[in-house]
Amino acid sequence: MVIGFIGLGNMAKAIIGGILKKEIVGAEDIIGSAATKETRERVAGAFGIGVRDSNRKVAQEADVIVLAVKPQYFKQVIAEIMDDVDDSKLIISIAAGKTIKWIENAFEKKIRLIRAMPNTPALVGEGCTAVCRNELISDQDLSFVMSIFESIGKASVVNENLMDVVVGVSGSSPAYAFMFIEAMADAAVEGGMSRQQAYQFAAQSLLGSAKMVLETGKHPGELKDMVCSPGGTTIAAVHTLEEKAFRGTVMDAIKACIDKSRQL
Repeated sequence: MVIGFIGLGNMAKAIIGGILKKEIVGAEDIIGSAATKETRERVAGAFGIGVRDSNRKVAQEADVIVLAVKPQYFKQVIAEIMDDVDDSKLIISIAAGKTIKWIENAFEKKIRLIRAMPNTPALVGEGCTAVCRNELISDQDLSFVMSIFESIGKASVVNENLMDVVVGVSGSSPAYAFMFIEAMADAAVEGGMSRQQAYQFAAQSLLGSAKMVLETGKHPGELKDMVCSPGGTTIAAVHTLEEKAFRGTVMDAIKACIDKSRQL
């Protein structure tokens, strides 16, 4: 089985790295194309994969085609490869805002299509990917695609009508987490800690907290209560966050993100 990537940007590289690490296929069974020769040569050198100088060549040779270009280039790329795609090929889209129906219409035919929404922590093997499929995708197809995205973190099947919600809670949320880490570090710097050490403490604390939620199975509120001693420092901080509408502000931000995604 040959997996072809149209587009060799950061997310494509993260997925390729995961595939190779988990030995889903070997480097000899991965090919890719990119707009510039420099990008093709750099990725080929980093992973040992084959590269092609046109999207059509990737579409012709690959059994699985990952559309890893920016959404604004989808129409152009699909027009290039549509004559080389039939129901023998499995198509995976990782573009935000491009629905299954939109992609099928662009191909002007029924295709075996999976729509996926990974997020940037995939770059360090800790991604979260939502996956949905059209009616031509078999359970075997889905299982194979899930193995690809599980190679770069966690993956879950969702109904397509939840994809905009996924954007808010997962796709865009690393930005909120980075802002939270930066704010915590700023406060630590104000308290006298070095910038580098402050980032380390804030980031590791967030990482560990997230891991506790995932691995203990306990409600986040219960875990919060475990840290809040009566009359202690933590409950004083929580009081301030509640007073400043911390949770309501986060909910409003994610709602704005979901609403924007629905408008795309």
